[in-house]
Amino acid sequence: MSPRSNSCIAESSSVRSLSSDEVSTSKSIKKKSRWARATDPAHRRGRRIQLLQMLVLPFIPILALIVQTANTLHDILIYRQEVSDIEAQVTIATDLGKVVTRMQLERSEVAFFIYTNGSQLRFNLTQRYATTDETLKNMTTWPLVTVPKDESKVHTYHVVNKEAFQARLDDFRQKISPEESTISEVMAWYTSVNAAMLDILTNQIKETDNSGVWRYLIAFKNLLRSIESLGIASVYGINYFGRGILLGDNYVSYVRHEALGRDLLNGSLTYVPSLKTLYAELTRTMPGYGRIKSRRDEILRNYRRQPSIDDAIVYFDSMTTYVEELRKLQRELRHMIRDHVNLTLQDASNKQAAGIAIVVLVLVISPIIIILVRNAVATIQMYASNLAQKARELKREKRKSDTLLFQMLPPSVAQQLKQTQQVPAEYYEAVTVYFSDIVGFTEIAAENTPLEIVTFLNSIYKLFDARIECYDVYKVETIGDSYMVASGLPVRNGDKHVSEIATMALDLLAASSVFQVPKRPGERLQIRSGAHTGPVVAGIVGTKMPRYCLFGDTVNTASRMESTGEALRIHISFEMKRALEAVGGFRIEHRGLVDVKGKGLMDTYWLECKDGGIARAAELDLPTFFEDVRPVFMRRLREDDAL
Repeated sequence: MSPRSNSCIAESSSVRSLSSDEVSTSKSIKKKSRWARATDPAHRRGRRIQLLQMLVLPFIPILALIVQTANTLHDILIYRQEVSDIEAQVTIATDLGKVVTRMQLERSEVAFFIYTNGSQLRFNLTQRYATTDETLKNMTTWPLVTVPKDESKVHTYHVVNKEAFQARLDDFRQKISPEESTISEVMAWYTSVNAAMLDILTNQIKETDNSGVWRYLIAFKNLLRSIESLGIASVYGINYFGRGILLGDNYVSYVRHEALGRDLLNGSLTYVPSLKTLYAELTRTMPGYGRIKSRRDEILRNYRRQPSIDDAIVYFDSMTTYVEELRKLQRELRHMIRDHVNLTLQDASNKQAAGIAIVVLVLVISPIIIILVRNAVATIQMYASNLAQKARELKREKRKSDTLLFQMLPPSVAQQLKQTQQVPAEYYEAVTVYFSDIVGFTEIAAENTPLEIVTFLNSIYKLFDARIECYDVYKVETIGDSYMVASGLPVRNGDKHVSEIATMALDLLAASSVFQVPKRPGERLQIRSGAHTGPVVAGIVGTKMPRYCLFGDTVNTASRMESTGEALRIHISFEMKRALEAVGGFRIEHRGLVDVKGKGLMDTYWLECKDGGIARAAELDLPTFFEDVRPVFMRRLREDDAL
């Protein structure tokens, strides 16, 4: 028995061994328990039980894992969201705090301007206005702020956008004057606006016990309000040094805001003890801090003194410096909050990692479930593997058959034939047909054995087939020594068909000269070529070994061009000559009138060469190319003889 037969039998037995029907048939011979038959994957009931195992058994740990992971991740996400909200709240409050800071500084500048009865500092006040306006312009969001309609603070309204607030602020600035009658009203307006903004600013920050950052948030809010209260107190301090005394409500307001600012500052230092060290360093390095304390005591005593603009300027500068130092504390506290939030987020990440570790632990301690699932899947994989193998074999065989079909028929026609099982004949308006044959082939065939002739023709056609791959042409057929090629079908290529055939004909003529005629030493092969351009009808002929054939006078004329031609020359018709002239790039020689059978006298031409040579004619490695040009069946015959 041959190896091929053995492989076929082995393949057949392999298929049979995996067939569920035959497995069930062979197992039914033996006595088996009901449970064994029920769990046998070859039986329908067994397949259902295994399917149920695959669904139920993994579902138990997966469900537990999903519930546990979902709860853990839910808690972690809430935790992270709360911490992120704190960060966002403080960020928004910081941005709004910049506006409050600019309004505080503007209030101080306006107070200085009014309390000094209007001085040369108006230019600085204009700069302060511009700085405040720039800060307002850079705000990305605007809260709902309640501001007084006039300086009396009796009526208020809501400002819904920063443009409206800017307009109200500009209107208020125009009314500022150094008269005594407007001092309290102007200061009250600024204080009211700042208080409204500060309320919104501090309300942006919500204390929470979940993250442990509440101490920092309360300290941050107290510090903001402390700076505001001290800023208001400094306004009355400027009034004292500029006017010489604080009367009535002005003195009470100074004492109240000064005490409130100190209490809020001490509260911030108490909530965040690390700020005490920073504040102590601030008071130690700040120039003129002792003078601030002495001037505060002087204002609290409120003894009448000589008004002094210079003292007001010094007090104003020292309080501005002190407030700026407090703002440094505010920025440092902001960094502490950010660091604490980052640590909290890291803690959340650690908790998330712990949750993942629990999931891994559940998977590690579930080997029994994994083994059961693996056994169930292994059975399915056995059938799936066999099916995949057969699919690959089917695909490989289909590729072989398609390759063979595409060698016998044009790919587009073969694809259409496979899909519709019929290909109607099609008319082509312009096609170029080429014929060639071997000069003296009858004598050559008489001098050589049939096997030698087959070998000779195979070597020629092998070369020709390799060369025409470089061109947009289709090899129609070979009959004996006749070689037929066409261009422009089955896929139309416009006007390229005539230049493709002409270039190919020159290429094949040059390539054929490498062959030596068998048993004629020194004599080279000579071919006779002919081509014609015109319309044809092409279609599939036959059902057994179908062929793609061309019909029409164009085919006959191309054949006559070849038969009436000469050796080593390419004979073309007038129609092809005219088409080549339209394309350009070819040298053509007029032959004259030729008596063509069935056509009469025809004006024909010789195709000489192509300008610039044949670019697509690659150099052939002839020793390698002709290493073995014998047909396959001859090689097999000789191999069998050797055995």
